[in-house]
Amino acid sequence: MQNTNLPWVTLLFFFLSVGAHSQKSTQLSGNVTDTSGISLFGATVAVKDQATGAVTDANGHFIITGDFSGTITLETSYIGYTTRLQVIDLDQKSGTDIQIILEESSVELDAVTLSAKSRIQEIEALAYNVDVIDAKKLYNSTLDVGHALDKVSGIRVRESGGVGSRMNLSMNGFRGNQVKVFIDGIPMENFGSSFQLNNIPISLAQRIEVYKGVVPVSLGADALGGAINIITNTYEKDHLDLSYSYGSFNTHRTNVDATFVSKSDVVFQINAFQNYSDNDYKVDVDVADLRTGEYFPDQEVRRFHDRYRNETFIGNVGVVNKSYADRLLLGITLGQVYNEVQTAQRLVTVYGKRHTRSNIIMPTLKYQKDDFIVKNLDARINANYNLGQEQVIDTVNRRYNWFGDFIAYDTPGGEQTYTRLKFKDNNGLVNASFNYKVNEKNALSLSNVYTTFDRKRENELRPDDDYDQPQKTFKNILGLSYQYTEENWSTTLFTKNYNQVNNFDQSYNPSGDYGDVAYFEKRDAFNFFGYGLAGSYFITPAIQLKASFEHSYRLPSPQELYGDGGIVLEGNTDLDPERSNNYNLGASYWKALENGHQLAISGNIFYRDAKDFIRPKLNQNQILQTQDNLQDVTNVGLELEASYVYKNNFRAGFNFTYQNLRNNTQFVDGESAESVVYRDRLPNIPYAYGNANASYNFQDLFKKGHSISLGYNLLYVHSFYRYWPSLGSNSGGGKYEIPEQIAHDLNLTYNLEHFKFTVECRNLLDERLYDNFSLQKPGRSFSGKIRYTF
Repeated sequence: MQNTNLPWVTLLFFFLSVGAHSQKSTQLSGNVTDTSGISLFGATVAVKDQATGAVTDANGHFIITGDFSGTITLETSYIGYTTRLQVIDLDQKSGTDIQIILEESSVELDAVTLSAKSRIQEIEALAYNVDVIDAKKLYNSTLDVGHALDKVSGIRVRESGGVGSRMNLSMNGFRGNQVKVFIDGIPMENFGSSFQLNNIPISLAQRIEVYKGVVPVSLGADALGGAINIITNTYEKDHLDLSYSYGSFNTHRTNVDATFVSKSDVVFQINAFQNYSDNDYKVDVDVADLRTGEYFPDQEVRRFHDRYRNETFIGNVGVVNKSYADRLLLGITLGQVYNEVQTAQRLVTVYGKRHTRSNIIMPTLKYQKDDFIVKNLDARINANYNLGQEQVIDTVNRRYNWFGDFIAYDTPGGEQTYTRLKFKDNNGLVNASFNYKVNEKNALSLSNVYTTFDRKRENELRPDDDYDQPQKTFKNILGLSYQYTEENWSTTLFTKNYNQVNNFDQSYNPSGDYGDVAYFEKRDAFNFFGYGLAGSYFITPAIQLKASFEHSYRLPSPQELYGDGGIVLEGNTDLDPERSNNYNLGASYWKALENGHQLAISGNIFYRDAKDFIRPKLNQNQILQTQDNLQDVTNVGLELEASYVYKNNFRAGFNFTYQNLRNNTQFVDGESAESVVYRDRLPNIPYAYGNANASYNFQDLFKKGHSISLGYNLLYVHSFYRYWPSLGSNSGGGKYEIPEQIAHDLNLTYNLEHFKFTVECRNLLDERLYDNFSLQKPGRSFSGKIRYTF
């Protein structure tokens, strides 16, 4: 039998031997942080008057190798921070463990765009294909986390409507649960609908890391296409941030972010936010009179049953900077959502009373300690348990049209299903990760994530119905990685173990008679091993090459297996786990030119080869979605991004993504005839899209320290088919198409010392926009925001 592990063992010993035989020379090493102790990624540390230096890694660490003696001066710079000169006397002090603290520049960069330099520097620091959003630059906007992500290359965020509507995020063609989302390394999959990307304010995040295709072991994810990690603020001193915005369609957003740190290092943190909107924007639909049947095509009507309300409170109390913990926090997350359901998966279905309610009650634990037990061993432990519940309420037996007219029926019933179904998913999670730095060049990482799911259901309208059938899922993801780092190159090798057990009851018909249903217990268990590697090489300090590969698995989520209670998703317990070979090859260039000009260019090509690809489709009655496996899917694509910055005044950039997701299943269910959709482009997935942006910052306007920022953003999405391209015909109307989208946004911010005032206009030209077939998004909208910081 061929030994498939031999190449990995050979590579491992090769890298260790390289480290052992490296030329001996003087090393300068240390860490770069801001004043609150947060590591700065991609800061430049140079030995003054010598042509040598380094860029800090993901932990703010740097290593400079060379022939040094006597007194040297380190020059450290980072965008948005004041450059620092630090004198080191090597005759009196070791050149290791140098601590450099940078202070933020008095000139604040408020352009509502991605910071190109920090993004490129983050890529320089890691071998993975990763983009980073500097969330601080977006605090003055009305963006939520979801819409901020929509500006990143390779990502497409699709919504079914306005504020609080169903959101689906795709990354390089993989979407939904194929892309995992984390908050501080904690998976969000057990947070419920009360805590989603499109209701989380951007001010909750310090930065957002976007990993494409290959996911670090530290995140402990069964992600097929990538992962997103939202890093929240960890202020080490007193802080207050208040904001309120009001906009079109009676939209209100409020946020309170407060931190208090006592002299004894006791920390109190509060983050509370609220979202409300009537979502009563106009849509263009065909309407039929419910009584006469008269048909009214292409009518402009106003949505009348789409109100959304969400309140969330996050509180933490604990200690920092103790001998037993760098950070130990006990917390509680509380939230609730009221959401009116206006339509189903297509606008032909109209509701007037159907709605959902949900809440989140989640105690949390966060523990962090560097030099845990032994020196250079860093530990991170997190745990939470969601006691919240979801409820679907459909108790009014009426049939509506888009004019708001309805026909009422006297018999008990609902608009879709007569129900007051209530269910608790009882989600639990424990996440532990350890990083051990063997020496300056070698490091090991170990992580484990264990999650539980145990749904309990009841229908208040049908108490005699049997809801005792179990719906339980247990999942464990274990990961181990090894990292080797040299001055201008690094590599990471890793392996992951995926384990899942699902317990549920399967229905069957024991007699063959219509309506005769019985159940038998079923247990599905999955156990897989994945692996991968990532490498980075700097040709020059300004030019980097990187490559990565992962053989990944993605286990079906409980919602995909058991459904969401009849809101939009019908469960499918026959789903198989999906797997993919993910390849990335990229290059980036960043250069600080003369007279304050900066230029950044990056490109990435990717290839995905997926088996048992899980994709959504409409269920049998065309009202709900369900998930199904597609045997073989390939995807090849590219990303391009460029940005230009002039001093702290002007910046412009664009990104573009093309992806070619194809059905590679030649024969279906053992049939001898080739599938008619073989090599078709996968339907209902955008394949060409991009963003462009520009902003100008007027400094010291009217008064020193005051500024005005004017920004512009363009969104482009090419048209794509709703169903398989080979099915139907253009002339017969069978090829339903989601049309091309072009949207223009403007924003203006007036920045004072403590107050910031912002006005925004989205969809400036009032275009008809569709992320999904027939589900029209809001037209032109305006909003204003006031923010106070202390």
